[in-house]
Amino acid sequence: MNALHEKSVTFAAPAKINLMLRVVGRRADGYHLLQTVFRFIDFGDELRFSLRQDGVMTRADPLPTVPSEEDLCVRAAKALQRYSQTRMGADIWLKKRIPMGGGLGGGSSDAATTLVALNYLWDTRLTRIQLIEIAEKLGADVPVFVWGRSAFAQGIGVQLEAITLDPAWYIVLIPPVAVSTASIFNHPELKRDSQKVTIQGFTAKNMLLLGNDLQTLVCKLYPVVGSYLDWLGQHAPVAMSGSGACVFAHFDDENSAKAVFAKRPAQMQGFVARGLDCHPLLAI
Repeated sequence: MNALHEKSVTFAAPAKINLMLRVVGRRADGYHLLQTVFRFIDFGDELRFSLRQDGVMTRADPLPTVPSEEDLCVRAAKALQRYSQTRMGADIWLKKRIPMGGGLGGGSSDAATTLVALNYLWDTRLTRIQLIEIAEKLGADVPVFVWGRSAFAQGIGVQLEAITLDPAWYIVLIPPVAVSTASIFNHPELKRDSQKVTIQGFTAKNMLLLGNDLQTLVCKLYPVVGSYLDWLGQHAPVAMSGSGACVFAHFDDENSAKAVFAKRPAQMQGFVARGLDCHPLLAI
């Protein structure tokens, strides 16, 4: 561990897509009951950590729109610090690629990578179960990134069941809007009474047929999201990820995905990514 204390170390924070998302109810405390399938993709942010002996936690390159007390990376690091009672600290750098307000889980992934990476670097030796316990207090999507596998999630999103998904490539398009997850879930027109489903027998491609209950409302409030779905849907099965705004299409191979991506209108920003079976940090 001594060498690790003398240099900065970089870790991946992959994006996720939701292959389906159904809202099946709402608890008395306001939390929504969901069914969703999470899949990681090989596109994401990078976090770099330089360890400190003085217990101080800083973001070396803070996001201008995010107050330091709301920064999920710092919050995750301090939560781990308190839980483990370590005296270590860290300076944190974030290379941001995942769009904010895109439904790709960027903030949650960054928080999870912070927990897993600092648990390793600080040698605090917490188990994944303990890290998930911390993650649950940071946000509904943080636990799946700590857990590190493709998952069928139920409840408020933290009842996780590992699933095996067939290989796939995805075009992900980024409409020029940022969608507030809270505003969508609090909207009176959100569909909240979908029937529960089982995913046995579904492939990564036809899971998209189960739909995203947030998609209709988001397209109504942000018509540009609908226009991106319409264009992409001419070429492959499509869906919106999470609460949007990003949309994606499934392809069986890289060449097919790249060929369609090359045809997109000039104003459409996005990328091509491969579906991952597990999180890059699952082994540490």
